[in-house]
Amino acid sequence: MMTSPADLSHHDRITLTGLGAVGYHGVFEKERRTGQPFFVDLVMYTDLKAAGSSDELTATVHYGEVAELVREIVIGPRYQLIETLAERISTELLAKFSLIGALEVTVHKPKAPIEVTFSDVAVTIFRTRDTEG
Repeated sequence: MMTSPADLSHHDRITLTGLGAVGYHGVFEKERRTGQPFFVDLVMYTDLKAAGSSDELTATVHYGEVAELVREIVIGPRYQLIETLAERISTELLAKFSLIGALEVTVHKPKAPIEVTFSDVAVTIFRTRDTEG
């Protein structure tokens, strides 16, 4: 088990980048009605030594299952804030995957209704098993 967030730089990690799905999140009614693309990046901190030694899927975090759960959350209940969506993703992943000691979740909303030119808006949260719930 990780002792502190400062120790994380010395731990193994699994990264998933650009998990995409259409969701219905936003402050405005039109966003919640018509939907828009959301993308999620994950960095999951876990000890990969056993998986590397054994070549057994059960010794690691199954990133295919992680991707499916993230997709279900993005297309699921509607939230006003992407901060809430990121929090829900982190809570669900920590609850379902006991091998994840900590994770970083970034939610991108590239089509946010902003009246100026931009390429992306995103929030990033970091949670450890100790800060869950």
